[in-house]
Amino acid sequence: MGESSDSVSIDIDLIPLGGKECTVKTSKGSLSVLVCGDQEKPALITYPDVALNYVSCFQGLLFCPDAASLLLHNFCIYHIDAPGHELGADVISSDEPLLCVDDLADQIAEVLDFFGLREVLCLGVTAGAYVLTLFAMKYKERVLGLILVSPICKAPSWTEWLYNKVLMNLLYFYGMCGLLKECLLQRYFSKELRGNVQGAESDIILTCRRLLDERQSLNVMRFLQAINARHDLTEGLKELQCKTLIFAGESSPFHAESVYMSTKMDNRNCALVEVEACGSLVTEEHPNSMITPLECFLMGYGYHRQTHGASSSSNGSNPASPSSHSCIAPELLSPESLGIKLKPIRTRVDVEI
Repeated sequence: MGESSDSVSIDIDLIPLGGKECTVKTSKGSLSVLVCGDQEKPALITYPDVALNYVSCFQGLLFCPDAASLLLHNFCIYHIDAPGHELGADVISSDEPLLCVDDLADQIAEVLDFFGLREVLCLGVTAGAYVLTLFAMKYKERVLGLILVSPICKAPSWTEWLYNKVLMNLLYFYGMCGLLKECLLQRYFSKELRGNVQGAESDIILTCRRLLDERQSLNVMRFLQAINARHDLTEGLKELQCKTLIFAGESSPFHAESVYMSTKMDNRNCALVEVEACGSLVTEEHPNSMITPLECFLMGYGYHRQTHGASSSSNGSNPASPSSHSCIAPELLSPESLGIKLKPIRTRVDVEI
């Protein structure tokens, strides 16, 4: 672990999920980071969407046995929450300056510095995917690969900008009210999941509603303000040399932008997986659809799913450092390698209604 500096401090407590919850004080404010796994292993960092944290954004994926045998076996996962989005967060003081998206990206670099992480893989959802993409552009040498779920890359349209302004007003005057939660659920999930004709909501929706109640509305407003003032990343996408895997929920309000983003990246480095009947939050709505593409993507770095009965410490060693497997064979990102003949790559999901 890296040594703390004057601008970074840490407070670690064990939490029931088996990780270590850390409060990292950066030069631009405090961040909550949950560290899951052996810190001697290669690092995977995550960043969630607006009003979500690691619990509501990534637990569905990581609770899949196949995903756990792939991700938790190979990596130490650093779940970075947006400022003030962690469990039990206090309201950020109004004296604290508002952060822009560049500040959020710079915070990630400071977190990596503290933990002594030189190179990382990144997993982000929508707003979090934007922040991690910007981080990859500003700190190219520190990002080995990007796994982006329903990402955005353009400045907000006037429609989105006005819509987000309405959400910010709701957050300021009414807090996490029922109307606001409905707007956020539409952002995250497909109509198929939200529109249950029997009237009883799915466990995923009920859990998300409960977790949204725990958010500090003014903190959510600050993050949404930063995302609503984001700048266009299109010009820099071609210059990204790291391998990128994009999942785009076909029912996501950001589906078209996610597909657009994939077309602006070097097609030798980027693969697109479109998930049918799914909203933005693929990690929660259809996490199983991510397993095969993730496995093919990570094979290029020398990572494999843990075989049944195998122990990560059977040979007294950890998975290889990604820096020694940083070149992915192009065929691993081809439709043929994913077992899919369509282009752009599509992962089809059958949904029971």
